[in-house]
Amino acid sequence: MVISLHACDTATDYALYNAVSWDARYIFSVPCCQHELNGQIKSENLSLLTRYGIIQERAAALMTDAIRANLLTACGYKTQVLEFMDLSHTPKNLMLRAVRAPLSAQNKNKALEEVKALCGEFNLKPTLLGLLQEHLH
Repeated sequence: MVISLHACDTATDYALYNAVSWDARYIFSVPCCQHELNGQIKSENLSLLTRYGIIQERAAALMTDAIRANLLTACGYKTQVLEFMDLSHTPKNLMLRAVRAPLSAQNKNKALEEVKALCGEFNLKPTLLGLLQEHLH
């Protein structure tokens, strides 16, 4: 089991990468400070999400965790994104919960293709995608 709590920015990606590399049965991760994609995000077709700073920041944070969840699925984990604490206590209230599970190649491939499509649309190069290349066959 691997647990990471509020690992700042790409530290969460390294924790998730290690969990996958170690073939952890369970992964619990509470990401924090998702800045990486906020500095990269741009889109011609969906510039509405990048026009206003606060909207871009929140969209980038949500995209970061959606990408992480899908990459875990692509690596063979049944993955959920859960609210683990009431929003009134902290804005960092999402938890990625992943359990190693027998998933079809179709489900794994779909999860990876969705990541690639999102990254293509918004010109993103997430750290976790690069780290997991050897696991995404």
